[in-house]
Amino acid sequence: MVNQHADAPDDPVGSCAYFSRLIGSDPDLVLHGGGNSSVKAPWPDVTGRTSEAIVVKGSGRDMGSLEVKDLTALRLSRLQELLELDVLSDVDMMRELAAAKLDPGAPSPSVETLLHAFLPYPAVQHSHADVVVTLTNLASPEALVREVYGDNVVVIPYVMPGFDLARAVRSTWSEQAHEGTLGMVLCNHGLFTFGEDSETAYRRHADLIKRAVAWLDREAPIAPPVGAELPEVLLTDLARLRCHLSRVAGEPMVVGRHTDLTVSAFLARPDLASLAGQGPLTPDHVIRTKRIPMIGSTGEVLEAYAEAYRQYVEQHRERASTELTEIDPAPRVVLDPELGMLTVGRTATDARVASDIYHHTIPVLCRAEDHLGGYQALPDHELFDVEYWDLEQAKLRRGGPAPDLTGSVAVVTGAASGIGRACAEELLQRGAAVVGVDRAAEVVTVGEGDAWLGVEADVTDSEAVGRAVRSAVECFGGIDIVVVAAGIFGPSASLDTLTSEEWRRVMAVNVDSVQILFGLVGPLLALSPIGGRVAVVGSKNVPAPGQGAAAYSASKAALQQLCRVAALEWAADGVRINVVHPDAVFDTGLWNDELIAERAAIYGLTPEEYRRRNLLSAEITSRLVARSTVALCTDDFAATTGAQVPVDGGSERVI
Repeated sequence: MVNQHADAPDDPVGSCAYFSRLIGSDPDLVLHGGGNSSVKAPWPDVTGRTSEAIVVKGSGRDMGSLEVKDLTALRLSRLQELLELDVLSDVDMMRELAAAKLDPGAPSPSVETLLHAFLPYPAVQHSHADVVVTLTNLASPEALVREVYGDNVVVIPYVMPGFDLARAVRSTWSEQAHEGTLGMVLCNHGLFTFGEDSETAYRRHADLIKRAVAWLDREAPIAPPVGAELPEVLLTDLARLRCHLSRVAGEPMVVGRHTDLTVSAFLARPDLASLAGQGPLTPDHVIRTKRIPMIGSTGEVLEAYAEAYRQYVEQHRERASTELTEIDPAPRVVLDPELGMLTVGRTATDARVASDIYHHTIPVLCRAEDHLGGYQALPDHELFDVEYWDLEQAKLRRGGPAPDLTGSVAVVTGAASGIGRACAEELLQRGAAVVGVDRAAEVVTVGEGDAWLGVEADVTDSEAVGRAVRSAVECFGGIDIVVVAAGIFGPSASLDTLTSEEWRRVMAVNVDSVQILFGLVGPLLALSPIGGRVAVVGSKNVPAPGQGAAAYSASKAALQQLCRVAALEWAADGVRINVVHPDAVFDTGLWNDELIAERAAIYGLTPEEYRRRNLLSAEITSRLVARSTVALCTDDFAATTGAQVPVDGGSERVI
């Protein structure tokens, strides 16, 4: 944790955001929306009057990037009135908190706002520090916390966050708190620290974390993991498992493979099944990782896991206070000694979050089990209460439909520019995880976020393409969609001046590379949970070749025949393939001003006339072609394969 704070803002709210970022930037303290912070300060309104307010982190906001705009000011007096109630449901509490906001446009406040309001300090910082939850996921957590901290902290047994937790702290605070109190440990939940300002709260946080680290390093030292990362596996094994997981989930899922030393050492433990079956570090992780991971990867193991999850829901169904919207029974973490750790999510981000959480879970499990008398998570009913929490259920009920390609995985060649780039961007916008392949280094930065993987590779290099395909499956679990957009035009040359070297170069990129790719992706597309979909960017030159474009026209015609054969061979596996034939798409890497002028002269046209030489006088752009290309990969064309679709504004020569 950072100790120098010369650049911290002077105002209380800015300071709260600053020190929150310091805590949130450490993944050993906060992961993915966890933790929160607050400061009590006067709040001026437009009339010039001020009211006493508490400014608290917005629900779901990331502490690591927290700004003042992510904090919400509420009327403190109203929150203190709410704390006097004997009973307040979570739904009613959030409604009352919304009504107490001093800025209606501010984010929804943290569910722990009432606890922050009760604590008798101006500034509060809260994290889910790994070392603190290590101390509390044991058989006698309070005694161990006292051994580490003495009476410097208030210790509260686990209570679900919200009104009940605030009331529990309020009812026991006076029994433990005193002038030397530095913080509060919530068992199975995390650490709170407080002070006259956010810097004081932060420094106390750093001190208490340091004390826990020192105690654990002395009393329960752990050695770095030994061994080696897991070797490569058959890509079809990963794709098949993803297909089964998606079937159980009822929708396509993204699956990431993890084989690092931490994972491989954990998977080699003889007590893997019993230890991994204990439960999460904190109850809120259950929303991201499910209650326990699945051990093994066979179909029988998956069916048993799904049935056990359904029974778990039925066993605790009566605990839900509203009509229960069931969550799918598929696991979110799979542990298999050969495949590694597989994390599962509706999106690439969901899968990564599950990975981050479980990577932090593994060391805590091992340390507690090997040195501290055994790991002990909360009982199932407590975890169910969080997984099927009214507030989480409300999110499920009000969530709108996801983009139509959410959960799918696409590979796009030629993705660094032109039509390929436009296709990659369209697929990302429609919810797909996308692997872009191009020999240009710019491919790495075409997209951003967890759903994008750019791979620099020459499509004519079979080994490089194989590595790209492996990267796609290792990162996302399989392949559902392939868009072939890589291509070159070659020189404009008559048959008597066209060299064999140029002929072969064009053929290698436009045809040979696609044959290589199809051989690699065919078995994976057959295992797609949504049915494989392939769209190939052809050319108007297939039905209407042009003078001086022998290599290009012939290569695109050969590509068309290759696609027709693929349609025949792949149909039995439910894989469909279609071709778009664009023309005059001048914002691609195939064209430059010199080539446009050259081609226009052949037809006796000006460059501008050549650009719009179609019946509709339409401008054909990469974005327009991309929308048509990606549309062929949606359910709108579920019964179409082997088709050729012109995107050319209407060509007299073709029509």
